[in-house]
Amino acid sequence: MQRRTIQPRPDWQQRVEEIGLTYHSHEQGPYWDESACYEFTSAEIDILESAANTLHDLCLQAVDAIIKENWWDRLCIPEPAIPLIRNSWERDDFSLYGRFDVAYDGCNPPRLLEYNADTPTALVEASVAQWFWLQERFKKLDQFNSVHERLIASWKKLDGERIHFAAVKDHPEDEQTVNYLQDTCHQAGLTTKRLAIEDIGWNEQRGAFVDLENQKIGACFKLYPWEWIWEEEFAEYLQKEPCRWIEPPWKMLLSNKGILPILWELFSGHPNLLPAFESPEPFGGTYVCKPKLSREGANIQWLNKGELVQETSGDYAEGECIFQEPAALPEFDGNHPVLGLWIIDHEAAGLGIREDRSLITTNLSRFVPHTFS
Repeated sequence: MQRRTIQPRPDWQQRVEEIGLTYHSHEQGPYWDESACYEFTSAEIDILESAANTLHDLCLQAVDAIIKENWWDRLCIPEPAIPLIRNSWERDDFSLYGRFDVAYDGCNPPRLLEYNADTPTALVEASVAQWFWLQERFKKLDQFNSVHERLIASWKKLDGERIHFAAVKDHPEDEQTVNYLQDTCHQAGLTTKRLAIEDIGWNEQRGAFVDLENQKIGACFKLYPWEWIWEEEFAEYLQKEPCRWIEPPWKMLLSNKGILPILWELFSGHPNLLPAFESPEPFGGTYVCKPKLSREGANIQWLNKGELVQETSGDYAEGECIFQEPAALPEFDGNHPVLGLWIIDHEAAGLGIREDRSLITTNLSRFVPHTFS
């Protein structure tokens, strides 16, 4: 595993916009950063792929344990959501995708930082943007990336259904993710329709969720966290289960950082896991504190022997937290990469890398493409 400094394409902004990556820059600089790339060996990619499949299997076992042991409080699950989650799990409701964020240096086993199992973004860049970059710059090399093909194949399992695609209004990063997923669904031959989360309604006479044209929402991909959905006006109707939600309700148990101590409890010592607990006491003052329901690196504290090394701000300071052993993040020219391992339809499908000079990856951290040979 190496980081290589390279020359960006002179018209890279236009190039990535043409394939749907519209959120490529922000006020602090580029988000998509092709002034560097990470190089892997095929053996390292095999290790990453195996780790992703292993972690997903461990997570599914953890979901089963949570439901059997009624560990709902450990994940701050609202009581009305429990039957919805339980039924969704027992039905084996369709799950499209997720992303493991891991620490990996090319020498030690990949270690799980967290699982973005419900609403992961950085998908367009991991799927098509870095693939087209590879074809233009390093066509003789390879890339761990079958995300696009796997998404299309997965949607085909829902053949015959109309899928609504919903996200919050006026959010550029979410919009490009939903646009891309809707396009893959079209390529799979399904009928799709867009709407905003704010525009989802309930028709009591029909006993169904409906869009603004009063069309029934029979299946809905929602780029909107489940814990937020339970705060919406239409949440009281969720228990009627008249809609196929993608991601399904059982993913609530995996998109919550409360899963990390449970994973360590069930599989203590596993080489792909970091020690994690619901209390800081086992760590002697050296740990990372993460709110169970925080997102995009918000409200994280990194302590070393009781001294604050780094922290981030955000809107989750009042929530319950978990405590995790600090990961040994590699450093390349002052940059710390976090590897995102994509799961599509329960199998590892690709790699996307975010890097930052900070030890904590946030929503402004750069996406850097990769190759392997």
